[in-house]
Amino acid sequence: MPAQRKYPPELIERGVRMVIEMRPDAPGRSGIVRQVGELLGIHPEVLRHWVNKADTEAGQNPHAVATVTARVRQLEKENADLRRLNGILKAAAVLFAAELESGQVT
Repeated sequence: MPAQRKYPPELIERGVRMVIEMRPDAPGRSGIVRQVGELLGIHPEVLRHWVNKADTEAGQNPHAVATVTARVRQLEKENADLRRLNGILKAAAVLFAAELESGQVT
């Protein structure tokens, strides 16, 4: 049985919306999440998590985009290495098969 949510989705949506609306008014001010969390009775870390998730879904979280981009680059490099190694293994298999057919195995 899944754990029950402590906060209703409507309350979380309202908190996220309030934080997003307050950020442009106070760009250098920290503590907006804590202030809204206290106002609505939501733990600040829970609200921060949902705000970060909303930012990521909206494409506004540059850290998440950078992390995804770095991971894609890493996987592309790994894929290229695996393709190269696969080619080497195929060539070796052909070489060994040719030796077996000609009976030159030592």
